[in-house]
Amino acid sequence: MRLIAVDGHSGSGKSTLAARIPGAHVVSTDEFATWDDPVSWWPRLARGVLDPFAAGDPGRYQRVRWRNGIPEPGDWVEIPLVDTLVLEGVSSGRLSIADKLSALLWCELADPRARLARAVARDGEASRAELLRWQRFEEGWFAVDRTRHRASIRVTV
Repeated sequence: MRLIAVDGHSGSGKSTLAARIPGAHVVSTDEFATWDDPVSWWPRLARGVLDPFAAGDPGRYQRVRWRNGIPEPGDWVEIPLVDTLVLEGVSSGRLSIADKLSALLWCELADPRARLARAVARDGEASRAELLRWQRFEEGWFAVDRTRHRASIRVTV
């Protein structure tokens, strides 16, 4: 069983890269994170996905659903038994699971304006202020977690 993380800044191409990993089941951190809770939701992911995966069991978690820009509890998602699980999204390759990862892929798009433009195109103009705030958060997170420096593979988009 392999656990792969695809991490990087918002708008850097993580989702696209993760979707191209053959035979993998992808779980996105976007289904957990909110503007006001960018990373402390991790225990829910660990209990519902990572712990069962490590034990060879199926997993289950409740995704965040966005309604009119407001996060609320969404549908339950079943995670089947798989050989390769990919965690995709900001903080997916965090230091706390480094020893459990088969690979940490870092998506690199150096220009923050280009990343913002991609994220706004994806999430809508109404999200621009939150995305700018998110980008500032990411800079601090990645500096402390040193995710990019620990990556086994760096992909430049």
